[in-house]
Order: sequence, then structure tokens, then C-alpha cells
Amino acid sequence: MTQQDTHGTHDGPRNPGRRIFLRAAAATAAVTSGVITTGAAATGAAAAPTAATAATPAVAAAPGGFPDYRYLKTLLTPSQLKYNPTGEIIFPCIRGVYDKLANPLGRYYLYYGPHDAPGGICLAYGDSLEGPFTEYTANPIVSNNWQPHYKVSHVASPHVIWRADLKELWLYFHGENGTTRLARSKDGITFTYDKVVLTTAMMPAGSNETSYARVFPHELPSRGAHYVMLFMLNNQSNHRAIAWGWSSDGRNWTFDQTPLVRHSDVGANNVGGPHLLSRNGSTYVVYNTDKEHGGNLLITEVGNDFSRRNHLGLFYDSANSAPDNGRSAAPSFGTDQGVPYMVYEAGERLQGSIAVARG
Repeated sequence: MTQQDTHGTHDGPRNPGRRIFLRAAAATAAVTSGVITTGAAATGAAAAPTAATAATPAVAAAPGGFPDYRYLKTLLTPSQLKYNPTGEIIFPCIRGVYDKLANPLGRYYLYYGPHDAPGGICLAYGDSLEGPFTEYTANPIVSNNWQPHYKVSHVASPHVIWRADLKELWLYFHGENGTTRLARSKDGITFTYDKVVLTTAMMPAGSNETSYARVFPHELPSRGAHYVMLFMLNNQSNHRAIAWGWSSDGRNWTFDQTPLVRHSDVGANNVGGPHLLSRNGSTYVVYNTDKEHGGNLLITEVGNDFSRRNHLGLFYDSANSAPDNGRSAAPSFGTDQGVPYMVYEAGERLQGSIAVARG
């Protein structure tokens, strides 16, 4: 086990006809809201090189002028992994570490893991965002039993940010579904436990899930914040929404009690897997819908101060064929030699793989 028991002291075939129809609808929405739908490629809010950055624009741009990502290949399949307790993996997070860590295992670290008990935070590494990725031999690097801090049924949904000021990688993960935790590392492999950063008790009464959190550097001067968190919120209605919070230090958080994106805003039963992107002077949230309502990635412009709610429509159209099988979720973005990539969860929930699309 590579986690440590010490506290941190500081802080295939696409669907072309459907795609054309949805693109047209999204473009109309973008024009109505005053959003430019062409231009340079995406710029993410996370620190370079792990967020989408400038590149040659795609011929058919997504709303907001983002690249039109196309499925390239599958990176990880559960049946091919040594650590495979449940036959499923979810929620990839890709990070470039070649310019941050001394002697990393590869240029890129790919964090992922199974969700169902016992779960586990896992690592794979490679020298290209197109793969191949090699499974770390001692997975999971964080388990569901980390004494004296917790013992839970599962841990899942890793999201890692680089803290340049501390020269550390910070890992946010959930376990149980109502608790998001923080751990910290100097090498991206061995982590020290820090603290709980989010629970259902911090959200409105009746909340029963606060999970799948991603954290991004983002300036909110009016709130004294340097970081924002996006996560999935559920309550007794069993309709999941996207919620958000802000923080000055990445450890202590304030959470908006009103959802950022409701399921009803975009005609779905559930939305989740949010990721923050910035482009052309504005800020956007990309997220997935349930398979019964498209199983696609949608995009909403929230603006730099999170005051807008411009629902721009389709960002990525999941294919009916493998590996998507009608569902794409939990995207993570990166660039490799100026080319934008999206690493994502492909396939039906708890039956899928980790795939990569290229812009």
C-alpha cells in the first residue's frame, strides 16, 4: 500500500445525422447568447499542460469554439488490468508530470479506479496521451481502509491538481458517496492524508450524495477564491445535479446551496462528471447526461464569475458502437505537443473502459 498514515500539516462509427442536427441547435443557442462558436482551441482552467490549450481549430467546432473531439482509441480495459476487483473502472484524470516531478514513471499520469466496493484509487503511466499506458504494479495507491482516518465500503473518483506553490499533487476522491476527501503527494504515488473537504451536511437538508468532485485553479476576486470545485449533488428526488463551491486555499470550502446545473435545465434525469474549461475570455462547464437522455457530454457557459447559465447543448456525441455504446462521461482534458485530447469514461456505467478522443 502506497498511502501513508500521516496528516498533512498545511494546508467507430459516429451518428452523423444526429450530430449535424444537434450541432446546429447548439450553434443557434450560442449565437443567441452571444458566444462565438469558432476560433482557437480550448483553454482549460487547470494548470498547463493538463488542461486543453491553444491548437488548430477543428473544422466542425463544438459550442464555444472548442475542438470537435473524435474517438481515437481505448486506453484501459478492466479485463486487462491486474487490479480488477469488480470488473469496472471509472472517472479518469490525466496529468502531465514530466515538467513537475523528478524521475516520473512516464510523461503522463492517468488516475482512475473501480467504483464499487472496495474501489481503490489507481495509477497508470505513459509517454503519450494516445497511450500506451502501463498499470502501476502496486495499485491501488489509496484504498478504502486508511487507518486511523477512515474505513469505508469504497473510495473512487480521483481528481488530481498540481500545486506549484507547494510542489505537490493534491488528490480529491470520494468514499462513501457523501464524503469528498483530500490527500497530498510529492511524487504522485505515495500520498499523505489531509482532511475531509465536502460532505452532504454542507449542502441543503435531504442531500445524500456529494461526490465525483473536480477542483480547478480559478480566480473569483469577489469571493476571495483561487479555486473552484465542481461535483455531483443528489437528494431524495434521485435526480442528480451539478453543484459548486469556492476556496482560497483548496482545503477549506464554501458551497453554493443552489445547483449550478439542474437535470431539468437540460432535459435529463441526471447530470454529472463535470469539468471546467476556459476559452476566449469566458468559463464553461462540460458534463455528462444519463444514457436514457442521450448519454452525451453537454456544455454550459457559466462565465468567469459563475453568474451565467447559457446551456449551449452538445459538446461530445457518444457513439452507439463500442466503446461508447451510447454513453460518454467524466471527461478529463490534456494536450500533447499542442494537440488537444479528451480522456473519458466510455460505455455503460460500471461496464465501460477508459478511452481517448482527439480534437
